[in-house]
Amino acid sequence: MNRIVFECAERGGGDTVAFGGERARHVFSVLGAKPGDTLRVGEIGGLRYDTAKILACSESRCEVELGPGSPPPPRCGADLLLALPRPKCLRRLLPQLAALGPAHVFITAAEKVEKSYWGSALLDEARVRPLLLEGLSQAGDTILPQIRLCRRLKPLVQDELPALYPAERRFIAHPSGTDAHQSAADFGVAPARTAPAGADGAATAGADTTPPALVAVGPEGGWSDFELNLFEERGFRRISLGERPLRTDTAVVALLSRFLPR
Repeated sequence: MNRIVFECAERGGGDTVAFGGERARHVFSVLGAKPGDTLRVGEIGGLRYDTAKILACSESRCEVELGPGSPPPPRCGADLLLALPRPKCLRRLLPQLAALGPAHVFITAAEKVEKSYWGSALLDEARVRPLLLEGLSQAGDTILPQIRLCRRLKPLVQDELPALYPAERRFIAHPSGTDAHQSAADFGVAPARTAPAGADGAATAGADTTPPALVAVGPEGGWSDFELNLFEERGFRRISLGERPLRTDTAVVALLSRFLPR
């Protein structure tokens, strides 16, 4: 854990925070921290604190006093539209998504997505959230991506996405697309967006409000011809990572990394 994240409800009186479970065990046993040491923490949906002072620490409970706060890191410059992968793949991918920092992730159906995947317990919010928090701790972030399940691809692409993402910022991953090994700036896309800085998630004054890009990644069997036409009719441009067929989780990480702040 590069940063311990905590819920607003874990705040005590004043600027103290107490947490237990795996986080306390990590601080006590792995970090070997003791009262008086400082710790990097962050409030989910709010600020980061790099010099939180440890007041008490054991394997079951850790209490810290928050110091000066700072905003979370800038968001990834692209959101993600993802054809629902196999549950095992999704389990690997969710922490990576939180670490990479897209603000929104649309998980959708596709012709080559097995219908049985939608019955996976992994799609329950109670299963998704811990995996996302794992990614936040890894990246030192505090802002969770918003995950939305969309079982109907056509109305999403035709009716909703055009209102959210300008045509020049819509991309679809496909082997026949333009080489994406260059930076996102080569596609006319802002590389990053300033993250909200307040504990309530409100954007700070002067924050970058440039709309993000949207990158669509299909199932491992690929998008169908009908789906490719559907995307392209709505202004999506094809981009590619080259000739090598990649697994979904590898492709997503490789693509979104092109839109990280430099």
